[in-house]
Amino acid sequence: WPGKVHDARVFRNSGLFRRLQEGIYFPDQEITVGDVEMPIVILGNPAYPLMPWLMKPYTGALDSDKELFNYRLSKCRMLVECAFGRLKGHWRSLLTHSDLSEINIPIVIVRARGIRLWQ
Repeated sequence: WPGKVHDARVFRNSGLFRRLQEGIYFPDQEITVGDVEMPIVILGNPAYPLMPWLMKPYTGALDSDKELFNYRLSKCRMLVECAFGRLKGHWRSLLTHSDLSEINIPIVIVRARGIRLWQ
């Protein structure tokens, strides 16, 4: 994909998007946070499509509840972006093109993070 193509467009045309649409990833999986059951989701910015498995901020005129939701969603996204930045800083190979299949990428990221924690 050319560098000027937005991430959301690349994502919509990816195998990962198709697999998520087909329910291959996150098939009705939930996690418990405190005493609340929550679905597993991907966090996106406003350019991404709203999907059952993709959470994005509210747009338009917002009341205080929606502003608070957007603020908290933004904080979560910043935390994830920071974590990936730290991984890429330590594992420089994550900065280059990878021949890994999309199915193996999450496994590599989790293992890389696990190895980093033990160092």
